[in-house]
Amino acid sequence: MKDTAALAGKDRYSMEDLLEIMTLLRAPDGCPWDREQDHKSIRRDLLEECYEAIEAIDTDNPELLCEELGDVLLQVVFHSELEREAGRFDFSDVVDGVARKMVVRHPHVFGTAEANTSEDVLRNWDAIKRETKAQETERQVLQSVSAAMPALMRAQKLLKKGAGFGRDAGETAEIRDRLSESAQTAQTAEDVGALLLAAVELSRRLGVDAERALFDACRAYIDSFPGK
Repeated sequence: MKDTAALAGKDRYSMEDLLEIMTLLRAPDGCPWDREQDHKSIRRDLLEECYEAIEAIDTDNPELLCEELGDVLLQVVFHSELEREAGRFDFSDVVDGVARKMVVRHPHVFGTAEANTSEDVLRNWDAIKRETKAQETERQVLQSVSAAMPALMRAQKLLKKGAGFGRDAGETAEIRDRLSESAQTAQTAEDVGALLLAAVELSRRLGVDAERALFDACRAYIDSFPGK
């Protein structure tokens, strides 16, 4: 292990340096705050850093994006260090796992399969994912969509996968009609949930990102108020 003096004031740091810094922070004589953390206590930090990176993308700010991607990487390193200490896996296992996944799921690049369009790539990706994760039923595929995702984003992904399984909610015009009727009769949380799901399905049919559409609508709502 490097001593702290060797890591202070370097002109440029490497991935190995970052891993060593995290180990030192978690050491018995390291940082009291870092030593107290566990996966759950820093769960929100991972979410916040991801959202801040997204904001840098949305605002087309490369300098901020560089910084925020570093913050996301730090969270990955932090969680990996917690697991290394527990003896279950470490950062190298994380890297190995995702590299293997990329090779396996791109057989048109690293194997003999053919994929001439983006649609071919996604179709192959989904098929390989189902095989490697032993997803035998359509419900298992839908259950694999993380429940921790924002509900609007999750809904659109679920509906897209459902459509791929032949679950057709009807023509776009019919969905519009159901939306209008539901808006007139909705009374309960269940009614509102069904109404929102139908709105997301309409977004999917129109090729609109529902999450982004609501984001833009929120911004427009804020801008409608006076002041800077």
